[in-house]
Amino acid sequence: MKEAIVIKGARENNLKNLSLTIPKYKLVVLTGPSGSGKSTLAMDTLQRECQRQYMESMGLTSDSISKPKVESIAGLSPSISVGQHVTNRNPRSTVGTVTDIYTYVRFIFSRMGERVCPSCSGSIPPSFEPAELLAEEDEDMDSQMMSCPHCHTQLEKLGMPHFSFNKPEGACEVCSGLGHVASIKETAVFNQELSIRGGGVASLNGVHRDIQIRILVAAGKHYGFEIDPDQPLKEYGETQRDLLYYGVESEAFKRHYPDMKPPQGTKFEGVIPSLWRRYKEKEGEAGAQEKDGGFFHEQLCPECRGARLRKEIRDIRVADATISDVSDWSLSHVFEWTRGLLAVVPAEGRHLLEPILHDMPTRLQRIMDVGLGYISMNRQTVTLSGGEAQRLRLASLLGSGLTGVLYILDEPTTGLHPRDTAGLIQVLQELRDLGNTVLVIEHDVEMMRAADHIIDIGPGAGLYGGSVVGEGSLEDLMASELSVTGAYLKEASLPSPARIRRKGSGQHITIREAHVRNLQIPVVSFPLGSLVSVTGVSGSGKSTLVFDILAQGSSQEQEHTGCKGITGLEHVGNIVIFDQTPMGRIQRSNVATYTDVFTHLRQMFAGLPEAKAGKLTSKHFSFNTPGGRCETCQGLGVLSVDMNFLPDLEVKCHDCKGKRFTDEVLQVQYQGFSISDLLNMSIQESLPVLQSENKIAGIIKMLCEVGLGYLKWGQSVKTLSGGEGQRIRLAKELSKPSKSHTLYLLDEPTTGLHPSDIKQLQVLLHKLVDTGNTVVVVEHSLELIRKSDWVIDIGPEGGAAGGKLVAEGTPEQVAQVPASYTGRFLKRILAEGL
Repeated sequence: MKEAIVIKGARENNLKNLSLTIPKYKLVVLTGPSGSGKSTLAMDTLQRECQRQYMESMGLTSDSISKPKVESIAGLSPSISVGQHVTNRNPRSTVGTVTDIYTYVRFIFSRMGERVCPSCSGSIPPSFEPAELLAEEDEDMDSQMMSCPHCHTQLEKLGMPHFSFNKPEGACEVCSGLGHVASIKETAVFNQELSIRGGGVASLNGVHRDIQIRILVAAGKHYGFEIDPDQPLKEYGETQRDLLYYGVESEAFKRHYPDMKPPQGTKFEGVIPSLWRRYKEKEGEAGAQEKDGGFFHEQLCPECRGARLRKEIRDIRVADATISDVSDWSLSHVFEWTRGLLAVVPAEGRHLLEPILHDMPTRLQRIMDVGLGYISMNRQTVTLSGGEAQRLRLASLLGSGLTGVLYILDEPTTGLHPRDTAGLIQVLQELRDLGNTVLVIEHDVEMMRAADHIIDIGPGAGLYGGSVVGEGSLEDLMASELSVTGAYLKEASLPSPARIRRKGSGQHITIREAHVRNLQIPVVSFPLGSLVSVTGVSGSGKSTLVFDILAQGSSQEQEHTGCKGITGLEHVGNIVIFDQTPMGRIQRSNVATYTDVFTHLRQMFAGLPEAKAGKLTSKHFSFNTPGGRCETCQGLGVLSVDMNFLPDLEVKCHDCKGKRFTDEVLQVQYQGFSISDLLNMSIQESLPVLQSENKIAGIIKMLCEVGLGYLKWGQSVKTLSGGEGQRIRLAKELSKPSKSHTLYLLDEPTTGLHPSDIKQLQVLLHKLVDTGNTVVVVEHSLELIRKSDWVIDIGPEGGAAGGKLVAEGTPEQVAQVPASYTGRFLKRILAEGL
């Protein structure tokens, strides 16, 4: 092979001294079971070494990037990794701003916008004065005036800053361009029954609480009264309360001591001013991320109603649309609107606008090619799924024109309907054809078929993975005896007997007149006692139907659920929701604590002879309470370094070396393993050690069945993807005895799963139905859809062109509906016997 990346002796995480050759300037797919080592190879080894070598070649220090455990890597190129993590959490960041589409739109409105004179209501024609294309105008806009031709009223000239909600010239004066206003929920911050030291002020915690208490007490003494941190808040007097709530420099407190100056060095800021300061420092992000849903209540701005701009800007029109209209449209609609503008551009403005109106549709087309045409410009980037954020960045990379780059992508088909996979593949092939190497971590069979080269890592997950078990084409994988991917493809290529579809219990849950967001469905029914798949292209309205309407149907106020009514819920005893929301931000919550395995582990260790001899109880084996934990890191194993406006930096605890516990606790061992050793062990690795512990072994087997055996017990739930979090909740639910007919609602449970793991998941879902329950999944996986009893297909497109009931019935019945994109793919896969 003439040009290639050659890796020798990779040993990072579970990689077993792995050596392989990756051809350059090709589309290469890296596949294998979940947890087999794909991401370790691509991200933790290849990408990290690319970054390290690139920095060294530029003469920069690479101390911050540790060298991966690999003997050598030759033939590297500058690399760009496109992962699924949304890194920009600024509430001002939108799809329009990160793609620069909104910049184009602002330029169009600043040049073509038609205004109405507030004095005489006369129409003011657009201005086509020369200006550097897309350059922000730095001049003092207030000093630039123009005269209305009808009444000679002097009006301010408008430039691009006036159409930006991130600049004072254009931002709504009430909400400062955020689109919402906030207020503090005092009941969430203050618990009147508790003392400050006892947790009565929820925003004060950890070492910060102790410091603030000392400052508060000192401030009280300065003014001649006592603040008792152990006294319930409800017993505080007015002066004490004003000091705690509003601080020494507030008007509320100064009225008690108008002639006294605040104490030097102990100026207590006040809980409420402190919250507002933190909120404003991060422009609202902090408020949204505070514990228990936040200390702030946000509501739509009463002035701009979420449009973010000043009223006079919201009234300006281009081709009979305001900039707020364009921002609310799907990008597909914006594409059509932009193409139509060329026909209405006045002759005097053609030299300015033609370059924009030719380039803008090209950018929009790239975004539509990766299946994101349904997204609107004003969609906040923080609300994008991992797959959406990754594909949005991928679309922008196409316009860069870079060559000789190694692109590493992590499951870009996540959340993508099979119809849109073809467009994504085309985008990746275009990147390759520009002279780049494209390495894709992927499970999708269509992506494998399009690849120039496939590398299969396995054969299993965790300890049982980390080796190359097949490479080449799909046919080469099918010829490999070790390849799990090849074995699945061989089995899938054989005719399978027609599945007998369940008829259900004969009872239904029926939703009438669903109308929230883009939904326009007169009636749709979910048969109980069945496995039901809700399908459709991205943005069609699937999740809205299931999670915003059906999941909320048990509410007594059905007029607030986006439909006229829901019947049949009386046949369901309980509704359990497994969506893609993160499992939490609490660092102390890990896989072991979340599944309750940690409770059993602590009891198991406490019952050992060494523990009894040392008078160690189950409490000593907890890293959440004082006693046996390392107090330097308070049982976390890491220390957090505050980086102010950057994310906190975590470093390994220098006392316990990351082991979380004291030496006394670590000396107690079960079959040669300490409590710390077990927490650092993967679920699958721990089964031989813990198989005699019946209470734990059952949960371990269930977690392995849902494809999570590669996770470590001590892994924080903060690090889990949406799909992993959903499956861990599913495993926990399955370990409980079912007491009544339960309706389970799942959001794309196959996310991140290898086809062989999807088969395992199917077994569990069918088991739930066979025990008298109903399972409804929002899903794109044809493998799961074709094994469902009933399919409800929403569409036909995403956004405004979706929201309709396209087809419903068995997979075979939906496959016969020409208007159904899902049906077309089902027809092929059913005909092939796959």
